[in-house]
Amino acid sequence: MTSTQAKPSMSELQEREHGTGHDYAQGSPHIRHHTIRNRLINDLHALVQEVIDRNGRCRVLELGAGHGTFTDHLLAAGAQVTVTEMSEPSVRFLRSRFRRNPGVEVLHDQDGSAARQARPVDAVVCVSVLHHIPEYLGTVKQLVEGIVPGGAFFSAQDPLWYPRRSRMSTSLDRSAYFLWRLGQGQLGRGLSTRLRRMRGVFDETNEADMVEYHVVRDGVDEEALRDVLAPAFEEVEVQRYWSTQSGLLQAVGERLCPPTTFSLVARRRR
Repeated sequence: MTSTQAKPSMSELQEREHGTGHDYAQGSPHIRHHTIRNRLINDLHALVQEVIDRNGRCRVLELGAGHGTFTDHLLAAGAQVTVTEMSEPSVRFLRSRFRRNPGVEVLHDQDGSAARQARPVDAVVCVSVLHHIPEYLGTVKQLVEGIVPGGAFFSAQDPLWYPRRSRMSTSLDRSAYFLWRLGQGQLGRGLSTRLRRMRGVFDETNEADMVEYHVVRDGVDEEALRDVLAPAFEEVEVQRYWSTQSGLLQAVGERLCPPTTFSLVARRRR
């Protein structure tokens, strides 16, 4: 069930949520918490090195780069990077940040077509991106077509598919998020969003529902994603882990809580 108001484009919703001055780190565990961030950085460096060893170079397409937190690490690992962003303010930031670096190309991708047309590439990297894409499986299939033999696909920090998670995992995840939200001074927005979801209402004019698209379609199905990639790659590995915004709850959850999030790497494009 959705609102009957005029539906803005996904690009417009992204710009509302990620406008000028937006702090990507505030609600991003993979940027805030060193344990998640360092694991992700190590994975990216290893991926780039593997591809360079096989192909002699690594041209990366990075979807939804935000403000380029992980673009820097891809460059440091030796990659050439094409980054895409739907939010025009974020595009301006990225172009300013990397204006003196010839190894970076920034594309303003308002409808997703620029990313699909950026080919050939040696690797596709999606960090906290797939849950923003309504038809993510179809998008991944198209992106894989542009990856050359020996290349790789990497995705991280997307929520596990809700129906496969245990009741404990879901309850702890929602409770941890609610406690973090209380400290952000956004209780009203959080409660109104929760009430809509409890009623089965998803407002297509509201960025709280549509930008975080996983709330509409129950997360990201990591097994379906693996099945899409398996025919095209020699190896596909899924890692599941706990992730939440609060630093304290992250430290506790890493030791005691069931996984809520996953990363996936597909190696050696056939």
